[in-house]
Amino acid sequence: MTYDVYGVGNALLDIQARVSDETLLKLDYAKGIMTLVDDATQADVLGELDGHPVNRCAGGSAANTIIGVADLGGTAAYAGKVGADALGEYCLADMRKMGVAIEVPPADGQTGTCVILITEDAQRTMLTSLGVSSTLGPDDIDEAEIRKANYVYVEGYLFTGESTRAAAMKTIELAKANDVKVAFTVSDPFLINLFKDDFWKLIEGPVDLLFCNLEEARSLTGKQDAIDCAQEIHRHAENVALTLGGDGSLLMHDGKAIPIEGVEVDAIDTTGAGDMYAAGLLYGINNGMTWKQAGHLASHAAGRIVSQLGARLERRFTKEEIAQFMS
Repeated sequence: MTYDVYGVGNALLDIQARVSDETLLKLDYAKGIMTLVDDATQADVLGELDGHPVNRCAGGSAANTIIGVADLGGTAAYAGKVGADALGEYCLADMRKMGVAIEVPPADGQTGTCVILITEDAQRTMLTSLGVSSTLGPDDIDEAEIRKANYVYVEGYLFTGESTRAAAMKTIELAKANDVKVAFTVSDPFLINLFKDDFWKLIEGPVDLLFCNLEEARSLTGKQDAIDCAQEIHRHAENVALTLGGDGSLLMHDGKAIPIEGVEVDAIDTTGAGDMYAAGLLYGINNGMTWKQAGHLASHAAGRIVSQLGARLERRFTKEEIAQFMS
């Protein structure tokens, strides 16, 4: 079996809950960003959510993208570490049910979790307890699996830990050694503040396709205008996918800018919008679409995600709908 994409990331159980601004204020976390917390703090947060309806599914940024590729009809594999516990079993079963190949053995310890607090303005505030996902290492990366892929997809969050960073770098090295293309997402503006030089080395070197949003692009380049940011990154990376929220996105390919329209929806939860955009683009360019066609699919996939709760498509794209993007 060959894969459209082989993803590597922090394997987490996503727990989504809709909360009021008052609840978020009480918890005292910065709105709209991701914060790393320890297991005890996460337990306290879950205690505060007692009585709130929650939705849970296998997640993590790269995992959401890989599941999205499979959900659209593509083929995908994933490397991520879960615990030998009930939550870990749930994550593995959930991903395999979606058709994702995942063979990394579970570890002793607690499966990582990401609590996603969604407020009325559709902002999502993420509290992540990495658990054993932080023990993913280079020995968990399978060269034989990478060799089967058209692309590897690596999340920037892996750079926060020594072991996971080594896993990310080994993935990229093995991809290049086997003529597999490298897609990389910088994941979050706070990571750029920590690892800007490292990320630029990747952009200037092995990365074939970079995913970022406008805030991340501004942090990377020091520029403000979206076109200026995209062109600066494209000077170093062969392909760029710069998302602009409700304003759509901007692709850079073959030295040309390809603007992609936004999709007008009533946004209720932005969780996973960028992840699903990446899934749509990666599926499209691996399955006969032009970059513009793939961008349109990606935009509509992201739009469908923000109009629902959670990062998993409630209304999947039919084969007929996907075919329309190719016409």
